[in-house]
Amino acid sequence: MASKEISTQEFVDKYMADGSTLSTEHPSFTRAKALPEPLRSHFPKTVQEARKWKAHIRYQSLSDYRVMVVAVTRIECAWRCYIGAVDGHRHDDEWQAVRDHGGTLPENVALAIFPEFKGVKYAT
Repeated sequence: MASKEISTQEFVDKYMADGSTLSTEHPSFTRAKALPEPLRSHFPKTVQEARKWKAHIRYQSLSDYRVMVVAVTRIECAWRCYIGAVDGHRHDDEWQAVRDHGGTLPENVALAIFPEFKGVKYAT
């Protein structure tokens, strides 16, 4: 079963209570702090960083520019990779459709394309 992708606000609302100081640290903050740079900087490590967090997105075309893969970081210190067919004319405009409607790649395939995410939890 695929995990539901949550928005920054949903994450803050669900895991950060009312925004006050937490008595315990969220596990995703612990995972983020353990990552080497530059990965560490892509994920929130505090409530304040979680409130301002934005996904890090990488995309790459395959097969004569008609197939695109998109890697997206998630606020809970994870990432997922999507694949989809595109027209191949304007990848800067086409990656969003792959992210929103593409199929999810298995982790081993995703890491072969985006090895820079090795060590980050893969959201299945």
